[in-house]
Amino acid sequence: MKHTGKAIENSEIETVRRPIEAVLKGLGLRLIELTVSRRKESAQIRAVIYNGGSIGTDDCSKAHRAIMPRLELAFEGQDIYLEVSSPGIDRLIKDGAEFANYKGRGVRCYRADISDWTAGILESADEEGIIIKTKEGNVRIDFDIIAKARLDPSQEV
Repeated sequence: MKHTGKAIENSEIETVRRPIEAVLKGLGLRLIELTVSRRKESAQIRAVIYNGGSIGTDDCSKAHRAIMPRLELAFEGQDIYLEVSSPGIDRLIKDGAEFANYKGRGVRCYRADISDWTAGILESADEEGIIIKTKEGNVRIDFDIIAKARLDPSQEV
């Protein structure tokens, strides 16, 4: 797993990402993932949002209403389909930079160095790796040995 500072994206997404992040920040939300698919005269956009706790339908609705005008400007004259969702309780973490959003949440990482899972509460994350609080104590895991990672609500107390 790499820490890219953002999910892997193309330049088209980058043109709408910053304005959307700014709008969401004003609502107390963070943009976790943004994908854009285009076909002829339409654009399908998927935004995954998070607020550090529980995201409900009201949060998704507010984000949808706030984001849509920005997308209408960016994709002028096109039909826009926007889906806004939460990360989900067992989200597959796609980029090392994403861990910073989940401090205090349960996570589990499949480690290439031991061919096994390490699970616990995410204590911290930086550009090199993460620290997970396990039953045995804190464990530092560098991103280069994480093969797969997920949120794991069963680790939360």
